Amino acid sequence: MSDCIFCKIISGEIPSTTVYEDDHTKAILDVNPAARGHVIVLPKAHAANIFEIDDDSLSKAMCVAKKIAAALKAAYNCDGVNILQNNGEAAGQTVFHLHIHVIPRFEGDEVAMGWKPGAMPEDMDKIADEIKAAI
Repeated sequence: MSDCIFCKIISGEIPSTTVYEDDHTKAILDVNPAARGHVIVLPKAHAANIFEIDDDSLSKAMCVAKKIAAALKAAYNCDGVNILQNNGEAAGQTVFHLHIHVIPRFEGDEVAMGWKPGAMPEDMDKIADEIKAAI
């Protein structure tokens, strides 16, 4: 897609710092990292979000995310790793080319992520039935 910043990065039109690349995927350092070593995994085939990407491309990107997570553990001895993937503006997506954030985490690192835990809904069976019916 001609106006997609990630497509331009993948094609080399915009420079990036690549940590991994194969025929289907490119992994780059995030220019606005949440933590040292924050990597973005990019499927090379453009798809705006999880609703548009084909299963094969998504599977390959997730396998690369796993490989990057292992590399971050080996390189930084991090205590954990966040794997994040946002879909739609309401979910925080700002670049509409599916991408996976792989962020190394350390005890007490103060990287802000998460949500306030809420009470378990009383109608969990109804919620589950609604989701099952849509699958």
